[in-house]
Amino acid sequence: MEQKTQYTALITGASRGIGRAAAEVFAAQGYSLILTCKNSMDSLRETARNLESQYGISCRAVRTDMGCEQDVEQLFTQISSLDVLVNNAGVAHIGLLTDMTPEQWHQIMAVNLDSCFYTCRLAVPLMLQKHRGHIINVSSVWGNQGASMEVAYSASKGGLNAFTKALAKELAPSNIQVNAIACGVIDTHMNSCLSPADLEALKNEIPADRLGTAKEAAELILQIAQAPPYMTGQIITMDGGWY
Repeated sequence: MEQKTQYTALITGASRGIGRAAAEVFAAQGYSLILTCKNSMDSLRETARNLESQYGISCRAVRTDMGCEQDVEQLFTQISSLDVLVNNAGVAHIGLLTDMTPEQWHQIMAVNLDSCFYTCRLAVPLMLQKHRGHIINVSSVWGNQGASMEVAYSASKGGLNAFTKALAKELAPSNIQVNAIACGVIDTHMNSCLSPADLEALKNEIPADRLGTAKEAAELILQIAQAPPYMTGQIITMDGGWY
């Protein structure tokens, strides 16, 4: 992508963590941005203003429940051109499967998996117009391995990995690349529920002896968006050598 300023990226779940870090690295490359979140609009608007001021780009902040079909459809009425879609919005749930309610299960699936169906079915026609595009899904090592006490989250990310590989095959003839990153433990708000002792125990299991950073994940997402077109259908693990 030589002429970076002509490209537009949609990044979901961008008010904090990997999404916000991704917004910054794409802005630094001159991408116009559309950022979404559900609950933290003050933070998202501040991020958008700062990125516009610092990098001289266009950056829109849009309140969207990514697990709601109608919200996503409304979001796409405001998008006429799209080059990169980063499906980052996600939620976690820790607990025994037998203690989980159907409502909690459906919420995990809606935000982590259904949202990618909603965005991709609307993003693909925009990319087909240009005969190019990148779809990058933010997954997890638990989508590869499965995690005790995180059955729904693991299932949603495993489904996302299969979704990525299947859609990549479907869109490869149209020069649209679909890839995912499978993150290990990243130092973000999603892991704030873990105690200091739990985090220390996790670090002791990771060969890199530390948690990953949101910036590292964001830089990998950008690299995938700028990778050769022949790279598609890949689940790229970034976990410090953990799995």
